[in-house]
Amino acid sequence: MNGRLTVVSGIDTGVGKTAVTGLLAASLLHRGVRVMTSKTVQTGCTGIADDIVEHRRLMGIPLEEADRLRLTCPQVFPLPASPHLAARMAGSEVDLAGISASVNALLEQYDEVLLEGVGGLLVPLSPDMLFLDYVKSGGWDLLLVATPRLGSINHTLLSVEACLCREVPLRGIIYNRFGEHDPLIAEDSLETIRRELSRRSLSLPVIDFRSASFHRTDLEQLGFLVPEP
Repeated sequence: MNGRLTVVSGIDTGVGKTAVTGLLAASLLHRGVRVMTSKTVQTGCTGIADDIVEHRRLMGIPLEEADRLRLTCPQVFPLPASPHLAARMAGSEVDLAGISASVNALLEQYDEVLLEGVGGLLVPLSPDMLFLDYVKSGGWDLLLVATPRLGSINHTLLSVEACLCREVPLRGIIYNRFGEHDPLIAEDSLETIRRELSRRSLSLPVIDFRSASFHRTDLEQLGFLVPEP
């Protein structure tokens, strides 16, 4: 394996993991980084994963051969539910070894692979494996997508605690501003999250993401090696 894998997960479902993953990949691609995105599991669809299609749209590139071969998302189930349930209702189970094998194949071809999670950190992939435990088993770093919506302070800090308890390396938080949010709550939530991290002596970068691309300084803060222009 030559490349490096970074997991992009979120504090909950519907916080913009897919958009952030695609835009992060687009920003790296624009700066000359050989990058590919992948998806752990996709539920609620068949064929090529919907999130992979959206990644490629945001990256401005067509579907890759790896997408058509289902290498970038080998696990797809029709029921829109937690992976363990969606797999069971399809008469199957999530093939964790298959996901890891696909990821390793991508790491042979790319400098950076962004693996989008599913739901929040403690979503069960199988009856005996939570998503965050799977991340830990791979020894991978994680980026956490948060949002200004009501309840995000609690969900963000709980997610950070979960990473600390499992000793999963957390490289940063991406505070996703996209969508309609109460400006007072949005500003206070960001300030509160930063204050609480500081109070815990956690020097995690919290990127206030409100544009369609990541700046070079954002990428560097999140631990990506960006070639000089």
